[in-house]
Amino acid sequence: MLSRVVPAAALLFPGLLAGAFGYGAVNVLYAFREVPLDVRFTFHTALMRVNGPVMQSLMALTVLSTLALAIHRTGRYRWLAATASVLAIGSFLITRLGNVPINQKIKVWAVSGPPADYAAILHRWEIFHFARTACALTAFVLTIAVVVTARGTASPGEVRPLPRRVVVGS
Repeated sequence: MLSRVVPAAALLFPGLLAGAFGYGAVNVLYAFREVPLDVRFTFHTALMRVNGPVMQSLMALTVLSTLALAIHRTGRYRWLAATASVLAIGSFLITRLGNVPINQKIKVWAVSGPPADYAAILHRWEIFHFARTACALTAFVLTIAVVVTARGTASPGEVRPLPRRVVVGS
């Protein structure tokens, strides 16, 4: 049972993370650019308040599920799954150290207005967002590669039944 749950979780959570970040990069970010600044800042603040717990949980589940996949694989598949975990940790660190401090500034701007250099700060937020999206997407692709190409390999401790011998003409 575990041999099926681990790969399924390792596909689900990185896929959701990459999808959420990807949607933000492709749709939300460009929509932000089309609306007046006060609308952008208000919506950005509300979105980050809702996204905070969801995305942090999703990042944690991505790390845990890809680590579990690494434990249940051997050889190069273990390294690929471990690399996916490191990339998920990278997306968390980029978010925590890059995007979140800027989100805190945007929360203030929604009330008091932006500083003169707001465009450069927003551009930096976008660069961080694209970087974390790239980490999440790469982690997802690596996880797909591990699950699809390692499908026929046994996990450590997994007992595989011996193939049946077919005797013809007895």
